[in-house]
Amino acid sequence: MAHSNNRRKFMATTLQSVGLTALGGMLWSGYSDEAKASPLVLRPPGALNEEDFLKACIKCGMCAEACVNRESNIDKETGKPRPGTLQMAKGGDHRLIGTPFFTPREVPCYMCDDIPCVPVCPSGALDMPSLLNEKKELDINKATMGLAVVHKESCIAFWGLQCDACYRACPLLDEAISLQYQKNERTGKHAFLLPVVHSDICTGCGLCEKACVTEKPAIFVLPREYSMGRAGDHYVKGWDKKDQQRAGERKLDEIETHTKRSEKAPADYLNREIEY
Repeated sequence: MAHSNNRRKFMATTLQSVGLTALGGMLWSGYSDEAKASPLVLRPPGALNEEDFLKACIKCGMCAEACVNRESNIDKETGKPRPGTLQMAKGGDHRLIGTPFFTPREVPCYMCDDIPCVPVCPSGALDMPSLLNEKKELDINKATMGLAVVHKESCIAFWGLQCDACYRACPLLDEAISLQYQKNERTGKHAFLLPVVHSDICTGCGLCEKACVTEKPAIFVLPREYSMGRAGDHYVKGWDKKDQQRAGERKLDEIETHTKRSEKAPADYLNREIEY
């Protein structure tokens, strides 16, 4: 009888263990899917593309430790250490637990010259060669953490108010962000000073987002995959000799026509006050 009871207890315990394991697996799978479905996350300098980064990152936290312990991490006004830029994702962050990220509006990347977070990465998730310049030296200006985007409708510079906070905060002054002068037709006397972000220079550090004076930043950093368009390889920049070489020796009369308009000369339909 005792043997039968022990057997029943064993079976019940086994089933409970199997059930809890399955439940835990389902919960983790759901969380993992949720975290991966939140792609608007900014990673440290030199991070591989998101898919490869998640495979390579061993969640050791060494990059975040190096970030918060850097020598330059001292507030000039208080003399005390500032919060670290890099945070390690925890439950509720909607990011894969244990992976490093940063939120520019809270703490941007301060563009350290020695980039302390990258050399300490033991797994290659942060690719140091991608940050080397021509002299084979670490160069934070090579970073592509993201790309700043300006929301014109909420940027007060586009309202005619003089504001250059993002421009002044940019560490690559007049390179990553420039100011475009435009006449204010309403007053006829003043000029708009409009911020323009240059994607080939912007590192995605987020200092501009942190400095933005609006309640919700009118300039913000997004991963480049989501902030940049893609023209496609079938378009060629005719003014760019290097890009033009992709077309080879092909001549215009060799290009196949696919529409009725393409069979005509431009003079046949342009400047005739018709819709086309």
